[in-house]
Parts: sequence; C-alpha cells; structure tokens
Amino acid sequence: MDAALKKLKPRKENSDFFDWFEEAAQNNIEAAELLERLCGDFANVDAMVAQLHDLEHKGDGIVHSTYKKLNNVFMPPLDREDIIAIASALDDVMDYIHKTADAMSVYNVQKPTPVACKLATVIVACTKEVAKQLPNLRQRRAMSRIEDGVIEIHRLENEADTLLREGVKDLFHRPHDPTEVIAWSRIYENMELVTDKCEDIADVLRGLVIKHA
Repeated sequence: MDAALKKLKPRKENSDFFDWFEEAAQNNIEAAELLERLCGDFANVDAMVAQLHDLEHKGDGIVHSTYKKLNNVFMPPLDREDIIAIASALDDVMDYIHKTADAMSVYNVQKPTPVACKLATVIVACTKEVAKQLPNLRQRRAMSRIEDGVIEIHRLENEADTLLREGVKDLFHRPHDPTEVIAWSRIYENMELVTDKCEDIADVLRGLVIKHA
C-alpha cells in the first residue's frame, strides 16, 4: 500500500535539480573515499584512477542534465545563477579529485606523503558535509539548518590551507629530488582546490539562506 501511495503522490515540480545536486554530492563522496583509500593503500593506482574517471564521467552527465533542464524550465526552484554555481562547483570537486589521483600516477610517485593522507581525510569530510547540507534546499524552512554546515566547511577548508602550507614548506625546506618537489606541489594544490570548491558551494548555500530568510 505504501509503495502504491508513493507512486500516486505527485512529484514536486523541478525536483530534478535537487535530485541531481544530491546525486552529484554522493558521487563526490565516493570519489573522495577512493582517494583516501588510495592514500592508505598505494596499490593498483591506475585501476583506481580508472574508477575515478568513471565517476567523473558520471558527474559530467549530471551537470549536463542540470544545464539542459535549466535551459528548458520557465521557473526553476532557485535563482539560475545559484543553480549554475552549485552544479559547477560540484563538478569541479570531482574534477580535482580525479586530477589528484591521476597526477599521482602520471608523476609516478612512490607513495603518498603524510600530508597527502591528511588532506584526503579533510576532502572526505568536506564532501560529506556538502552532501549533508544540500537536502536542506528542498524546503525553505529547512534552510536555517545550513549555517552550521557552512561554518564546518569553512573550518575544513582552513585546515586544508594549513596542510598545503605545511606540505610545500617541507618540500622546500628539506632535501628532495626536484621532480618530487614539482609533483607534490601540484598534487597538494589540486587537493586543496577540492576544499576550495566545497567552500564555494558553502558560500552559495549561505547566500541562499540570506535570500530566503
């Protein structure tokens, strides 16, 4: 009976946008956890990169669907620029996670550094916090819950900034092979950019809370 009632229940107009946001966010969590797993067990790197490539392809499909729907809908549930900003940042999160793992393969690093492992853990926390807050966009009365999540995402991004500085400082203050310096500098930057993009989403969410207060 419950299943039948659910089928009969009319779908909320334009709920596709919220569905796609949440699907992309879960996709990003899966990618972040793969990256963290790679840092913990640096084996079968190319296979892991291939899995991340598949997740990136899935994320691209989600963002393309979002833009296509936005081009064809008269009244979206949120301002168009906010939908674009969230969809774009979610896509960027995935892109930089994939770039991070791919760089580890391309630069033929021997094993992840402690800083990289810590950054991977922060990335997982960031993607989970984003995924936790996005469902609150579905109802305006739920938007008031977002602020605590926004604060946490900013805290995590600051933690990633500190780890980036720590990692780069180590590269230039201790003897390292020049190619290793180049490789890890770029890998650290890509990892920190993941948290930057999560922070971009948090900024849009905060703006939406203010708009709909």
